[in-house]
Amino acid sequence: MKKVSVVLALAAFFWLNAYTEPAAMHIMEGFLPVWWSVFWWIVVIPFIVWGLKTLKKAIDENPEAKLMIGFAGAFAFVLSALKIPSVTGSSSHPVGTALGTMLFGPAAMTVLGTVVLLFQALLLAHGGITTLGANAFSMAVAGPFAAYAVYKGLKKAGVKPGTNAFFTAFSANIITYTVTSLQLALAFPSEAGGVYGSFLEFAGIFAVTQISLAVCEGLLTAAAVNWLEKHRTSLKGVNFS
Repeated sequence: MKKVSVVLALAAFFWLNAYTEPAAMHIMEGFLPVWWSVFWWIVVIPFIVWGLKTLKKAIDENPEAKLMIGFAGAFAFVLSALKIPSVTGSSSHPVGTALGTMLFGPAAMTVLGTVVLLFQALLLAHGGITTLGANAFSMAVAGPFAAYAVYKGLKKAGVKPGTNAFFTAFSANIITYTVTSLQLALAFPSEAGGVYGSFLEFAGIFAVTQISLAVCEGLLTAAAVNWLEKHRTSLKGVNFS
């Protein structure tokens, strides 16, 4: 009952803070200069190819993993769709990539995260096609790979799954927005401080909302992992990597 109350409270928090005009999901359509849009697409494509191979291997080895792949994608879709307006042209929100990263690894989450961003761009007018490469790199590449390093390190240290999930999700969230801040700073350096000065400005503004969101996302992800661990025997395809 206590766990259910925590999940409901966190869901209410995200719901109450989610309303805003659908202007952006990370970086909105047309906000980045063409060169930077193309650059991030080029960077992210190899990761997507790698992720497709990883997912195919996971399904070939265990066809029942399809259910959990869908669950991980849905989890990321719902959390990352709940956003709070932040820096002009972008937004603050949970990212939801830690669960899929823990289940299938960061390469697989690259594909799931990119699909999530694509659906939100097409169905919810969050983000866009031109900025999909940049958004995918921050949320579906940088966040998951950094979080996976945290996850494996804590797992090796013997940290309990729920506690590990909290720090993994927190890391994925913060790294995602650190990279987003860098992407915006590279595209729009300030006249006074250049890229570094612009990065500090973007990161400082994001931090106001993102740190609290990262904590809440960590708690929600921990609750989900604890539930999956409890029902592991009745659920097929649950296998934390």
